[in-house]
Amino acid sequence: MRKTFITYFINPLNRGEHMNSLLGPVVGSSLRELSLERQGKRRRISSYDRTGGNKDFIIIASGSTSTIARIEGAGCITHIWMTMSTIKEEQYVPRKVAIRMYWDGEEFPSVETPIGDFFGVGHGIIKNFWSAPLTMSPQDGKGFNCFFPMPFEKEAKIEITNECDNDLILYYYIDYEEYEKLDERELRFHAWWNRENPCKGISDQGISNEEYLFGGTNTTGKENYLILEAEGKGHYVGCILNIHNLRHTDKWNWYGEGDDMIFIDGEKWPPSLHGTGTEDYFNMAFCPQQEYCAPYHGMILAGGPNWSGKITLYRFHIVDPIMFERSIKVTIEHGHNNNRSDDISSVAYWYQREPHKRLRPLPPVQERLPRPDIIPINRERAMRVMGLK
Repeated sequence: MRKTFITYFINPLNRGEHMNSLLGPVVGSSLRELSLERQGKRRRISSYDRTGGNKDFIIIASGSTSTIARIEGAGCITHIWMTMSTIKEEQYVPRKVAIRMYWDGEEFPSVETPIGDFFGVGHGIIKNFWSAPLTMSPQDGKGFNCFFPMPFEKEAKIEITNECDNDLILYYYIDYEEYEKLDERELRFHAWWNRENPCKGISDQGISNEEYLFGGTNTTGKENYLILEAEGKGHYVGCILNIHNLRHTDKWNWYGEGDDMIFIDGEKWPPSLHGTGTEDYFNMAFCPQQEYCAPYHGMILAGGPNWSGKITLYRFHIVDPIMFERSIKVTIEHGHNNNRSDDISSVAYWYQREPHKRLRPLPPVQERLPRPDIIPINRERAMRVMGLK
């Protein structure tokens, strides 16, 4: 006689519950799961022209904030698409526009970053790239997409702040699922931007290039660049890291050798997750200089000759999230032993139970702007060199 097998998920608190009742509205997003019955309703908020015309955008005045989505009840944002431009062309718009997200009526945002950095590329740049959770799509990276799920129980609110000199034209879709009740195991999505400009390194004068790049020992991690510091229970799911190489030299000028060090639940050095170098954490090797995109890791900007200029890397812990019970501190050295003094910025992405520890708010727009690619000439020094002063 043919036997019938029913698949169950084992819940340690209540063994033997059927998959649908255990998971509630959550099914998953793999191709294999597309055939499974789902709960909830598909909804969307967009910037379409309410008159039926073709003015399918909103205008956010310079210096103002617009709430582009306020969703009441339980649900989960599953996809965000945006594109934007200013009325008059200006530089660094992706760094001048900020995105903030609030869950369930919280006072302080769970997401607070420049909009370009949030969607995967820093330096005030947009560029075609793809990954599993984030993409910038043609034309020329102007189509921003985010596929991180963002659950909420009572309310979701998304704000856009325009700190450009000109008014902002914004098109957007906020795609979400509406539920009768949110699964209690759902954590809240968070993203936070940080920058150290420049990092506090050491002088390369009076020592060999080898000593500058490889010398010294770091047995505390205290001076590492900070990607994330959070309190509570949750899991870290990755970051983007932007580096502007500020060392101008004809010597070998690799910006890496920085070990990642991830301290979980207050552990001391060495942490249980200690890496072996910048490119190693981002799943690459041997001082890469090639642009590369994969679902969970990549190099969107590879810099110029001798690793000069601007670099952007990403690493997403989608299949290997890093869990924490009480706290997490995600760091990486800026050069071996924190010897280098480059301009570094980042966005960390993670999920956790609320309330979250309030992180440092987004700095004023002038402190977010990227450095120019070419260091301006020091007029007084140039005059001295030319014997004119």
